[in-house]
Amino acid sequence: MRHSPARIVSLPRAAASTAAVFAAALAATLAVAGPAAAAATITVVGEAKRTAPPDMAVLTTGVVSNAKTADDALAANSKAVSEVIAALKAAGIAPNDISTSSFSIQPQQSYPQPPSRETPKLIGFEVRNSVRITVRDLAKLGGLLDKVVQSGANQASGLSFALADTDRLEGEARAASVKDAIEQAKGVAAAAGLRLTRIMSIQPDGQSGGPIMPAPMMMKADSARMAVPVEAGEIEVRARTVLVYEAEPQ
Repeated sequence: MRHSPARIVSLPRAAASTAAVFAAALAATLAVAGPAAAAATITVVGEAKRTAPPDMAVLTTGVVSNAKTADDALAANSKAVSEVIAALKAAGIAPNDISTSSFSIQPQQSYPQPPSRETPKLIGFEVRNSVRITVRDLAKLGGLLDKVVQSGANQASGLSFALADTDRLEGEARAASVKDAIEQAKGVAAAAGLRLTRIMSIQPDGQSGGPIMPAPMMMKADSARMAVPVEAGEIEVRARTVLVYEAEPQ
């Protein structure tokens, strides 16, 4: 018995495309319905903070000088700043803990009152020179502030406190944030009737900060000599950890 040769049936392009889409949808349905279906995930954010008293301070202070000429203003300012730096070194501040933070020379002008149309007149020059000081012994800070004023400083732009080494505090906060995230994940899983199987990802993120004590823009020596009262407060370090768990029904 002779068999007729096999026939090749060509589907229209639209029909072939529809068949491909159907096949892909069927495969996706089988994958979801099969044993390899994707497990549930639980994402939690753990947070923690740790505090400690600061052990160092950073002070920015300096001198503002005014004179009719730039040379006179600069000479007066340089002399005053040199005396401030000498007083700092005499108080036990190491040279590498003293650095210039800013310096400027600005003309000072007198502006006529309206409706006068006269041009502004140059009346002098202002020189500003600021130094940044790192104080590593906080017990000396109050007395040092007083000495700075006595030596000629008449400007202060800020005083901040810090820790020389924050690694230990950051490590403690980070570990506590992970524990917080784990406890949260356990609570969420129990409430949802799930069992935690494994950690899929963990993303730690730390941030530290401390108090900043604003200082007045201008400082003036007082006849009554006493150490400036200073409260250092505490340094606070915060940490966050994002934890993603895989979970399955109990």
